[in-house]
Amino acid sequence: MPSKVLHICLSSGWGGLEMYPSRIIPELSRQGWQVHGLALCGSKVDASLREAGIEPLTVVSRGRALTETARILRYLKRHDIRVVHCHKSSDLRLGALLKTLWPEIRLFFTDHMGVTRPKKDLYHRWAYGKLSRLFAISEATRERNLRAFPMPAERIRRLYLGIDPAPYLPVLDEAARQALRAELGIPQAVVAIGLPGRLTPGKGQQLWLEALGALHDRHSDIHFHGVMIGGTSADEGADVSYVEALEKRIATLGLASHVSFAGFRRDLPRVFEALDIVCIPSRNEAFGLTVIEAMAAGKAVIGADSGAIPELLDIHCGRLAPPDDAGAWAKAMAELAADSALRERLGREACNVACNDFSLAAHVEGLVAEYGSV
Repeated sequence: MPSKVLHICLSSGWGGLEMYPSRIIPELSRQGWQVHGLALCGSKVDASLREAGIEPLTVVSRGRALTETARILRYLKRHDIRVVHCHKSSDLRLGALLKTLWPEIRLFFTDHMGVTRPKKDLYHRWAYGKLSRLFAISEATRERNLRAFPMPAERIRRLYLGIDPAPYLPVLDEAARQALRAELGIPQAVVAIGLPGRLTPGKGQQLWLEALGALHDRHSDIHFHGVMIGGTSADEGADVSYVEALEKRIATLGLASHVSFAGFRRDLPRVFEALDIVCIPSRNEAFGLTVIEAMAAGKAVIGADSGAIPELLDIHCGRLAPPDDAGAWAKAMAELAADSALRERLGREACNVACNDFSLAAHVEGLVAEYGSV
C-alpha cells in the first residue's frame, strides 16, 4: 500500500475546508504517511502547511495550476506519490487531469461544503468519474451527494471529521478563567453565552441576537452576557456590512450592555473555558466542527436542529432548536442558564461523545483505510 499523499487545496480563503490538510498532517504522519501539499503561493493554506512542517508545492493561481500540470505530474512521479486528495470542487479539474495522464493515481475528494445542486453534466461526469472515493463528512451531506453526483453509491463514503480533544480540555485555574472572562467583556456573576463562527449570513448570529433579546425580555431573573467570537474585518473572513447590521440590531434590541464582540481568537479552546453555554445556530452545517470542539471542551451546547448537527448532538449531551425559531432558542438558553448542574452534566457527556466518537485519530484511521482500499 502506498504511504505518500498529496493534498491539493487551491483556495485563497480561510475556514474549516482550508484548515483541514494542515490539521490532519501530524496524525497522518503518526500513522506512517508522508504528506505533501499543493497550495496557492502566499495563501493561508500555504502558510498553514509550512507551519505543520511540510514544504508545499505552490502555484500562483488556479488557472496556472492547469498550465503547470506537467510540472505537478513530474513532482508526483519523482516522489512516487500515487494518492491525491482534493478539497475544493474546482481542484478536481486538476486532479482528474492528473489521473487521466497517470492512471495509477488514486484520486480522492472531500465534500467539505455540502453540494447544493446537481452536478451531472458532461464535465462533471468526466471529473467525478475519475474519483476513487468521494468523502461525505456527515450522513446529511452523503444524502445530498447521492442525489447530486454522477457516481455509484458505493464510492461515496461517509467519513466524519475529527479533532484532537486534548487542547480543549480545561487547563485554566479560576483566577485565570475570570481574567479571560473580563478580557472578553463578560461581567462577573453572569452566565456567558457564546457563539463562535465567521460573522457572515448563514451562521445564525441574527437569530441568536433575537433569542438573547427574548431571553432578556422574558427572564429578568437570568443575568447573562452574549459573546460573539469571530473576526470582524474582511481580512478575517467577516462580511463587514453584516457586522454593521448586527451592531445596529444589538442597539435596537437594547442589548448593548449584554453583548460583546470578541474578534478573531487563536485561543478558542481557552475561550470555551470562559463560557457557560455555546450556541451553534448555523442553518445548514455540512458537519459542525465547532460543535465537536465545544463538546470536547465540556460545554453545554445548543445546536440548530438542521443539517448535520443532529447527528452530533442529542438530548443527553446538549439541546437542539429550530434554526428559524428565536423563541425556541430563548427557551433552551433559559433552561441551561438557570441550572448549572444540568450544564455540567451535559458538558461531561458531550466531552465523552467528542472524545470517543469524533477523535482525529479515528478520522485518520478511516481515511487511511480508504486510501488503501481502492
